[in-house]
Amino acid sequence: MILIVGGAGYIGSHVNKFLSERGYETLILDNLTRGHRDFVKWGEFIEGNLGDRRLLDRTFETHDVDAVMHFAAFTDVGESVLKPGRYYHNNVVNTINLLDSMVDHGVRDFIFSSTCAVYGNPMEIPISEEHPLNPISPYGRSKLMVEEILKDYRDAYGLNYVSLRYFNAAGADPEGEVGELHNPETHLIPIILDVALGLRDAVRIFGTDYPTPDGTCVRDYIHVMDLADAHWRALRYLEGGESGVFNLGNGNGFSVREVIETCREVTGASINAVEDDRRPGDPPELVGSAGRARRVLGWRPEFTELEDIIETAWNWHSRIRGGIS
Repeated sequence: MILIVGGAGYIGSHVNKFLSERGYETLILDNLTRGHRDFVKWGEFIEGNLGDRRLLDRTFETHDVDAVMHFAAFTDVGESVLKPGRYYHNNVVNTINLLDSMVDHGVRDFIFSSTCAVYGNPMEIPISEEHPLNPISPYGRSKLMVEEILKDYRDAYGLNYVSLRYFNAAGADPEGEVGELHNPETHLIPIILDVALGLRDAVRIFGTDYPTPDGTCVRDYIHVMDLADAHWRALRYLEGGESGVFNLGNGNGFSVREVIETCREVTGASINAVEDDRRPGDPPELVGSAGRARRVLGWRPEFTELEDIIETAWNWHSRIRGGIS
């Protein structure tokens, strides 16, 4: 059985579907503060908080858990700058709580949702796993802290782990069973699609004076189902008793303006955009090299074109959000 912590959220729900379709028994733990109960369409569900040690202990005592996947982090860079305590408590303290309960109950395989934010402002593009780690936001620092903690837990307790450093997750299940829905919404593509549906007046472009070709931030977008595939492969990798860190990205960068224009092409909507000041904690460019994941995990992204990624997002978003007025 695979325990998916935060499995009612965006990435966790897609991973749950991916694993369930491959015959895995899944157990979802989520407090539903940012996840959605109707996204848990596979496996058993427990509503609860990662900080509740008694609940975690009871969960491991009553279920035969083989591995844990951890998605229950706060992920908003801007919010982390304003409320760092919330991020360090949830992302670091609560993760230690989970790890301690795992160790006490003999569960030794752990997959961690990390982030490209651990790199900070990149010194070179594309970014490999050997790039210096210098996060510039509390969010990025909280993820790096956990990565360091995992090394210590491996040395002390024999915990096997994989840290997956995502670049920008995007898109939705092509079959339309789950998708991306945050409240409040902070991710660029669903915000743009809300504008296309008339649910927002405009998308804000935070910063137009970055040292990039068009002055806006450049990001590497990776489809959420490709991320799910990488988690499945990481799970199989752990069966060999190995630990490791892997970047997950397409290796192609797209600016905010390019994403907006591609959304216009996919949706056929005009999509109004307004320029705004830079946000704290945003590096100019984040584009990853996923060569290690390709070599070691055998991972190959299926969705390599931005238009195809946005198409899956639009198909889901227009159906789910299109009826909102």
